[in-house]
Amino acid sequence: MAATGVEPARRYVPEDYTDFAHTGPGTLAGRYLRRFWQPVYLARDLLPGHAKPIRIMSEDFTLYRGEGGTAHAVAFRCAHRGTQLSTGWVEDDCIRCFYHGWKYDGAGQCVEQPAEEASFAQKVRIRSYPTEEYLGLIFVYLGDTERGDTGAFSPPPLPRYPRFEQEGLLDAIAFVRLCNYFNDLENACDPVHVGFVHGESAIAIDGDIDLSRVLVEETESGISVATIKAHEGGGLRVNQYLMPNIQVIKLPPLRDAEQDWRDFISWRVPVDDEHYLSCNVNLLHIKDEDARRAAADAWAVARQQARASIAELGQAVLAGTVRIADVQDQIANVVNLQDEVALCGQGVIPDRLRERLGRSDVGVILLRKIWRRELEALATDQPLKPWTPTGASLATTGI
Repeated sequence: MAATGVEPARRYVPEDYTDFAHTGPGTLAGRYLRRFWQPVYLARDLLPGHAKPIRIMSEDFTLYRGEGGTAHAVAFRCAHRGTQLSTGWVEDDCIRCFYHGWKYDGAGQCVEQPAEEASFAQKVRIRSYPTEEYLGLIFVYLGDTERGDTGAFSPPPLPRYPRFEQEGLLDAIAFVRLCNYFNDLENACDPVHVGFVHGESAIAIDGDIDLSRVLVEETESGISVATIKAHEGGGLRVNQYLMPNIQVIKLPPLRDAEQDWRDFISWRVPVDDEHYLSCNVNLLHIKDEDARRAAADAWAVARQQARASIAELGQAVLAGTVRIADVQDQIANVVNLQDEVALCGQGVIPDRLRERLGRSDVGVILLRKIWRRELEALATDQPLKPWTPTGASLATTGI
């Protein structure tokens, strides 16, 4: 029989419904995550006329910013001889291949081939992906990649978060952590860890929390995670986990100029199955312009501390050659180091079959239940829940 060139549809088994860790092409978790906009780069780090190779969910892409300022995401390789496109040149709003000069526009259409007849270029097109910039991040929509559709399509609207559009100091950071992204998703639904992992930090606030009572519920956005304040007359501390891979929380103010608890939102995006990109946005409620400028300068200095030092320190703590207590006064963000140790200490991909979950793990249990339900629905062509990432359910509270 002659080959058709069309790959048969993959058949999934029940074990795939609980495989949340693997997100490469064809995996259920990967297909699911690709149905949502994902941040892939800090906007300030992609300069006009520059191109970068990026890797998301075990696939490689080319990200570049045209000379006019618009960011574009296209295939990793040139359609001609397959060389890496990010090594080429950005010209106007296009990118030209370093190898033989084939030139592509932001939609992936080849518009010039210096050594070929003019009519050939219009027959060549590479994959392109919708991009938008928001909250200091470059978001890319990677959906439909498994259908081989090289034409244009309309992605869902990029969700907006009005809370982070308020007056104040907005700052975005991004770093790669050396473990699976799902380690951190479960961490977002586990409030009990805060009093232990972050007990010696600026966010050590859970001394006032009754850790024996964790209240969770599924919402139209994801999961609401609440703990009860232990002091007399106390209420709830509420955090939000948004499907599929977002956390929204309130953090204590760290500067005198801050007039309220700061807002924090974070996306955990797989790079591959053993690394993930954490894109974090903080909004500090500072109205005074001079104080805002001073806070921005201090934040910029703190960012100069190389991410590699946190990863190296985390590995040193795990190896037993240093203690967090010995270095916590020497680094700008000890919370980052504490999470590094806790999450990587579970193993790159934890063996969840060996766990002993308790009543305080209700958030983790609900998270896995929701993910299993959605992956099974995707595998069996059943309707998926239409998550609403903004709205009343996003209410969060501090202490």
